[in-house]
Amino acid sequence: MKYQTQKIALAYFAVAMALFAVQVSMGLVLGYIYIQPNFLSELLPFNVGRMLHTNSLVVWLLLGFFGAAYYLVPEESEREIHSPMLAYLQLAIFVIGTAGVVVTYLFNLFDGNWLLGNEGREFIEQPRWVKVGIVVAALIFLYNISMTVLAGKKTAITNILLLGLWGLALLFLFAFYNPSNLALDKQYWWFIVHLWVEGTWELVMASILAFLMLKLTGVDREVVEKWLYVIVATALFSGILGTGHHYYWIGTPGYWQWIGSIFSSLEVVPFFGMMAFAFVMVWKGRRDHPNKAALLWSLGCAVLAFFGAGVWGFLHTLHGVNYYTHGTQITAAHGHLAFYGAYVCLNLAIISYAMPILRGRDPYNQVLNMASFWLMSGGVVFMTFTLTFAGTVQTHLQRVMGEGYMDVQDQLWIFYAMRFGSGIAVVLGAILFIYAVTMPRREVIEPGLQSPAE
Repeated sequence: MKYQTQKIALAYFAVAMALFAVQVSMGLVLGYIYIQPNFLSELLPFNVGRMLHTNSLVVWLLLGFFGAAYYLVPEESEREIHSPMLAYLQLAIFVIGTAGVVVTYLFNLFDGNWLLGNEGREFIEQPRWVKVGIVVAALIFLYNISMTVLAGKKTAITNILLLGLWGLALLFLFAFYNPSNLALDKQYWWFIVHLWVEGTWELVMASILAFLMLKLTGVDREVVEKWLYVIVATALFSGILGTGHHYYWIGTPGYWQWIGSIFSSLEVVPFFGMMAFAFVMVWKGRRDHPNKAALLWSLGCAVLAFFGAGVWGFLHTLHGVNYYTHGTQITAAHGHLAFYGAYVCLNLAIISYAMPILRGRDPYNQVLNMASFWLMSGGVVFMTFTLTFAGTVQTHLQRVMGEGYMDVQDQLWIFYAMRFGSGIAVVLGAILFIYAVTMPRREVIEPGLQSPAE
């Protein structure tokens, strides 16, 4: 570890891992509710469980991004973080806000209160006081990172990272705008949800992946930066107007069906570019880096993001297809593989790379880490296939044949049972990963040699 303030990342990664455990555990509970609908129906209604599942996902991914920034910015800028105290204050605000959200959701506190109550808008249900806290924490973060970068060396990686993080924070301000017109509400709501995951988050993803390729493969920085600029340009070109694929059926003008279909089809390009970039860098570098686990997660991120966000996204993005598939389990299949591939794998890659360095135990036991990759990835891929088949059957029976929603759900039971099985694999993989990166490695003493303690 070159800079002392890189240790800030350790605290962020620790909280992120705790929320990661909450997220996958809640996902498993929800998966079981699909099989046994009355399970925990009074203690934990499905809508509350889903809020906790999705919100913990978003928050831990954001904390992972922040931790990654606090780790890589000092190395890229060649200077310490501007204010460690502000970094820890930012984390404290996030933790308090997260605790407040969980308590508010679970006990349905302050229902209807404009400041303290749950707002009820999907993904941005947080009470208004928590939203204010998120904005304050984001401003602290942006000030801290921007001051560090401005005072130090500027690189393509830090420039793209800052662009993504500033965009992410500014777009969140639309969470405070809640017009009474439902079509208008949804139009601006997608400014946050779509332009985060298919816009600014892609910039953050590209910059972190570029940093990992630089460290793991030893390829020249100039080569990495050229790839980075091409990927970012295609991501912004396709992603911004690609928002139109959410405007098909919410009351916006008909031309959005064509704009959305054309530009969202092009969203496959940056994800294919990231996959090609990762493999070309590894091929060009030919460097035998000791951290094989971080390299595996990085390559897994690029491949699964291409299939989840690119291929599975394309499957139902054309408006003629989306007319039938919209809101079915095909959407859930795309969402699970896309989020896991693009952002979960990315965070676990930077954690796998940074944690052993931060904790001073490099190399560490990577076998468990790599086993967790295959267990989790296999589980999510199998889950994606089961949900895709479920969605295909649902589309035909419900949207084409006109059968009732609940009648169709009864016929999808076998797919939900298989999805629950894959969820068990994901949870076990997550536990294995957390254990692999946090627990000290047991030293193997060769016969005839004394241990250091002796």
